[in-house]
Amino acid sequence: MLSADFLHLADDVRMVNENADLFHLDVMDGSFVPNISYGFPVTDAIAKAAEKPLDVHLMIVNPEKYAVKFVENGASMVSFHLEAVESDEKASRIIREIQDAGAKAGLVINPDIPVERLFPHVGHADFFLIMSVFAGFGGQKFIPQTYEKISRLKAYMLQRGVNTPIEVDGGVSLENIHELHKAGAEIFVAGSAIFKSESPVNYISKLRQACID
Repeated sequence: MLSADFLHLADDVRMVNENADLFHLDVMDGSFVPNISYGFPVTDAIAKAAEKPLDVHLMIVNPEKYAVKFVENGASMVSFHLEAVESDEKASRIIREIQDAGAKAGLVINPDIPVERLFPHVGHADFFLIMSVFAGFGGQKFIPQTYEKISRLKAYMLQRGVNTPIEVDGGVSLENIHELHKAGAEIFVAGSAIFKSESPVNYISKLRQACID
């Protein structure tokens, strides 16, 4: 929803309700990333109108302070950056706290973080989010190395009999969604491509079809 028209947010919420599978909400603090987006007032308002699950992506320092609060305010999925915590042990603790609060817990890595950093959390996290741009700003150019990272994570999980969903965020469009799906991604965050298209509804339909073809 970072690319939505905030002067007409109700219209965009309605469009997502009618055509997409979930709301992806990027929460930025101006510290972990050099940008500020929105916090509880906006996410609360969307939660009240949302008919699809809320997927809250925390681009913040100290995610343990706020993760459960977002669950309490309506989030069905909450993810945080592995590089925002000091250790794998702390990441595991936050994952459990999100799950105990009743939501799915996800781990995120930026493009410069090796995908192997996620391996210790396979079988514990409910989903993994691979950033295909650097977190913080919408409309960035897709980083092609993302395909290989998704493939390696998928292969590692399959070797262990685990099929945790892989989400991808950043520069997702009709030009790359088919290859991303082929590599193993199942959840696609497409903000600018959808909201800046001539017809967001038609664009979502084309994205779905591209995953089938």
